[in-house]
Amino acid sequence: MRTDDFDFNLPEELIAQFPVPERRASRLLRLDGISGELSDAWFRELPSLLMPGDLLVFNDTRVIKARLTGYKESGGKIEALIERIVGTHQALAHIRASHAPRPGSRLVFADSVEAEMTERRGDLFLLHFRGEAPLTDILEQHGAMPLPPYIQHTPDQLDEERYQTVYARQPGAVAAPTAGLHFDEAMLAELEKRGIRTAQITLHVGAGTFQPVRVENIADHRMHSERYDVPQTTVDAILETQRAGGRVTAVGTTALRALESAACNGEILSGSGETDIFITPGFQFKVVERLLTNFHLPKSTLLMLVSAFAGMDNIRRAYRHAVAQRYRFFSYGDAMLIERKR
Repeated sequence: MRTDDFDFNLPEELIAQFPVPERRASRLLRLDGISGELSDAWFRELPSLLMPGDLLVFNDTRVIKARLTGYKESGGKIEALIERIVGTHQALAHIRASHAPRPGSRLVFADSVEAEMTERRGDLFLLHFRGEAPLTDILEQHGAMPLPPYIQHTPDQLDEERYQTVYARQPGAVAAPTAGLHFDEAMLAELEKRGIRTAQITLHVGAGTFQPVRVENIADHRMHSERYDVPQTTVDAILETQRAGGRVTAVGTTALRALESAACNGEILSGSGETDIFITPGFQFKVVERLLTNFHLPKSTLLMLVSAFAGMDNIRRAYRHAVAQRYRFFSYGDAMLIERKR
């Protein structure tokens, strides 16, 4: 398959720049991957669309303030997006500068935070931060929320609250698992009251989630790697749900990727690891039967993933419908509830 098979026309005004006033106030497009049927709903209706005994699996990663701005010792401006913290004082980062720093270069962020670029690893730069303060504290004090490139305003206090799920627990992501942004505490309580179970995985979303597919043949694309953890309690909940005839719903593509990575050998197993799983049409799903997700970028790996889950023709029709009905797209946009194509 070709990357152009996953293209679509999206009016720029449909790219959501801000969240709706209330998390649950988004719209929800339902897609049955078996029949192809589409129906319009509201996200607040979600609990009534699920059955007692169903299981929702959330990604509890927490977005860190991963963007730092400053200057090189030579005086040139520089911006670092922390991709992954690899030690108390070390991180791998994407760097934007007129000229890439060389090993040994001294960098200064927020006028007072010093770092040395010690090594280049492909597209990433290994930074060593000086001083006693751990990097997590430095980012919390001096970093900025790393909003996606298609959101054009400067991050503010609203973004610090709303570009974070209410159940975020494990710091490490540089992008939010955006399907979870629609949930508030009241909805989580309503799900529990209705007998709908919840469980958690952790997958720290990397900046690579926004990288375009630059090859013509999707088989030539190489996915970025992300850390994930699937606890035994979640595996137990999944197996219990399946034995009782309930359905497993992944809240977001990140939760789906973690679960399907944990079941790559046929049986889902608990544990931690790195995943570069690339889900495209023809993939055999082993765990997830229903997917809650936002709308994704043209020609993106996530659009390929939902096309694998629901069928390419179904997704093309759903996205045409979403554009015609003026749904809001991407991170701060509306949601889809997809039943897997058998």
